[in-house]
Amino acid sequence: MFLARLFANPYLLLTLTTLIWGGNAIASRLAVGEVTPAVLVSFRWIGVVILVVLFARGPVVRDWPELRRHLPYLLIMGTVGFTAFNTLFYVAAHSTEALNIGILQGSIPIYVLLGAFVAYRSPVSGLQMIGVAVTILGVILVAARGDPSRLVELRFNLGDLLMLIACALYAAYTVGLRRRPEVSGLAMFAAMSIGALVASVPLLAVEVARGAFLWPTPEGWAIIAFVVAGPSFLSQIFFMRGVELVGPGRAGVFVNLVPVFASGLSVLILGEHFAVYHGLALGLVLGGIALSERGKPKSAPAAGD
Repeated sequence: MFLARLFANPYLLLTLTTLIWGGNAIASRLAVGEVTPAVLVSFRWIGVVILVVLFARGPVVRDWPELRRHLPYLLIMGTVGFTAFNTLFYVAAHSTEALNIGILQGSIPIYVLLGAFVAYRSPVSGLQMIGVAVTILGVILVAARGDPSRLVELRFNLGDLLMLIACALYAAYTVGLRRRPEVSGLAMFAAMSIGALVASVPLLAVEVARGAFLWPTPEGWAIIAFVVAGPSFLSQIFFMRGVELVGPGRAGVFVNLVPVFASGLSVLILGEHFAVYHGLALGLVLGGIALSERGKPKSAPAAGD
């Protein structure tokens, strides 16, 4: 009964999705010293593939002829959107706060807007460009840690820069979804998860060769269990169901809650200090996204739809 009511309520599903995604930023910080990035990424996708085998065999078998035709594309998408993004995400957590990770992650819709323009020449209005500029100001404020002298001296935190690269990769993945094959969401997710797992193996080998490998501690295993069940699996199912109920445009608006949840959880769980520049940056990022949404040309589909 509870599950039936949950899967009939798109707003609850989408709010839970963004709460879980915000929690991933917290998990990335908690993982430091408990499990190394490549181990976390590899074990994450091993767990997801196991869940896919258990729960998504039907859609994969049904859609296999179409999946096979697009397999190279799906493997690349899994590599870029899942493995590369998550690896940089977890590496960044070793040198920046979860607050910064969450706020910078909130800039992804702006990267998607720019990527859709470059790849498909999607129309961009003047108000959207203002939104892009406002969001970029917020990103710069985070990267400079609220200190203008850092801009003059070009001194930025490595973790923040890695997170910006990760955001650009995820935006490329999102833009690439526009070419998705005509298969079910679960079948496509299953194929990309396998690609993510395969791509994670060389990174794990590099980590072992560098002597940086760390077998997960009990806390590390708990973090792996969370990222497998939460950000990697349940949130994907929740989001797909939410999109099914209200459409991609309305569902996409909920993504703006990710930096809000990440910021709140960072303070509550990690005890991180919410500085004035964090508040300003969060306002700029969310404000820029809001302007971009309001300025969206009526004839243009949302990027990633």
